[in-house]
Parts: sequence; C-alpha cells; structure tokens
Amino acid sequence: MSAAPDIVPQPLPEAGLRLLRFVASWWIRRRWDLHEQGLHHVPDRGPVIYASNHIGWLDGPLLIARTPRPAHALAKREAFDSRSGVLLRLSGQIRLDRQARDVGALRRAAGALAAGQSVVVYPEGLRGAGDFASIRRGIGWLAAVSGAPVVPVVIVGTRLAGQDAETRAAKGARIDIAYGRPLLFPAQPWPRSRETVDDVTDQIHDHLRAHLQRTLTESSLQLPGPLPAGSSDG
Repeated sequence: MSAAPDIVPQPLPEAGLRLLRFVASWWIRRRWDLHEQGLHHVPDRGPVIYASNHIGWLDGPLLIARTPRPAHALAKREAFDSRSGVLLRLSGQIRLDRQARDVGALRRAAGALAAGQSVVVYPEGLRGAGDFASIRRGIGWLAAVSGAPVVPVVIVGTRLAGQDAETRAAKGARIDIAYGRPLLFPAQPWPRSRETVDDVTDQIHDHLRAHLQRTLTESSLQLPGPLPAGSSDG
C-alpha cells in the first residue's frame, strides 16, 4: 500500500543506524538471555510500523538493535539532550515532544514510511505497566496516512515488578520480544476526519491488547505491573 499523496517520501539516514545495530546487538546478546518470537510476521520489504509496549529503559535500545529490519523510533526529546543524543541523531531516530501534539515528528515518521522504511512507535506514550491500557492517537494517524502494516510488539523482562522505569535489567536476565500478526489499513487521502483516525486507533488498540493476551497466555511471561509510587515515567 502506498502513502497518501500529501505525504512526501523523506528517507531517514541509515548508515549510522546499521553500524549502531551491529554494535548494540552484539552487546545485548552478550549481556542478556534474549528470546525473540514471531519474526516471520514482519514484512520483508515496504513500510512497517512496530507498535510496542513500554515498560523500562532498555526497550528503546533493544528495538533499535534487534528489530528484523532497521527502524527509526519516535524517541522523547529529553533523550536527544542527554549523552545518548549524538547516537540518536547519527542513527536517524525521530525527536518527539511528548508534552505536545508534535505534528513535525509525526510527519517525519510518515515521510520515512512513505520512503519504505520502518518506524518504532510506543503508543502508550510513557513507560509503565506495558499492558496497552490506553494508547495515543498518533499511531492511528500514522497508520491512516501511510497504509503501513502495524506489527504489534510485546516486550517482557526489561523491568521487573517493583522496579522503577530507569532500572537496568540484571546481567543474564531473560528478555522476550514477541512480534504479532500485522494489521493493515488502506492509506486514507487528505483530508482525513477525526472519526477516521479514531476508528483506526481503536482497531489498533484492540489488536495490540489481543496480541498481548495471546503472548502472556501461551507463555509463562508476566508484565511487571505499574511503576512504583513516585517513580518517573521516563
């Protein structure tokens, strides 16, 4: 499916991303017991939206390093102002203001999708229980604009019950990434109504929760629950 005509293909740089993936993947595999499921659900070519739950600090590095195809994540602007900012910029990650409706960030993601690239979205918006209790409309807009398949992703093990959002998983800890069946929508031409975006968002929400339930039911995995009182949401 092709993107709506009001979105211009604008590929994000990937040379730095591929190098970062090589190094980070090596580091992750050496440090943690990583298990990946459902890799066959990710399309071999064309745009892809990875829609992941968000429970801990490691989720971001984990998906930048390990998605089946290189992906550009919508990452909080605060991370770009930290020591990791240089790596985020060199690897073509997308700066996102979580406190506002960041249309510029969404359009950069849409431009990358129109160019056939992959994008990581954390539709919950913040780190937390990772149960997809609620999601934001941005992912519905991206799916409606791009026509890109939405691949649900469940991460378990990057944070344990009672730990705060900045906790690093212990060395050797088991971490699971489960990819689910992609959900497809036709690209919606401009102007797109709020009702259309809301409907797409609701369908994605149901799909994410169903994938989460299947993942937990078919395994012994458990989510960590909400962040402790007073913990930053990252």
